[in-house]
Amino acid sequence: MTLDEFKKLCKKEIFPVGMSQLLKALWYDARGDWDTAHSIVQDISEPDGSWIHAYLHRQEGDLANAAYWYGQAGKHKPDISLHEEWEQIVSAILYKS
Repeated sequence: MTLDEFKKLCKKEIFPVGMSQLLKALWYDARGDWDTAHSIVQDISEPDGSWIHAYLHRQEGDLANAAYWYGQAGKHKPDISLHEEWEQIVSAILYKS
């Protein structure tokens, strides 16, 4: 799946069966449902889950919490827009799939 294909999925009313929880969190975020996205990543202990968690707290404006989660993900807060980071995360996860 490509980034553009995933973006099209984000416009559908129902999340596709069989996709990862990581992508599900990003799907909810793209639809403006921060709370559900955050709830999903709280239960994912792998680095990509921490990366999404960091991104969500950065989006929220809680930079101290974001910094903690970037550290858990082995990353630094990026100097790019939130939109660009979302695309970067989605692309990285799709590449691993």
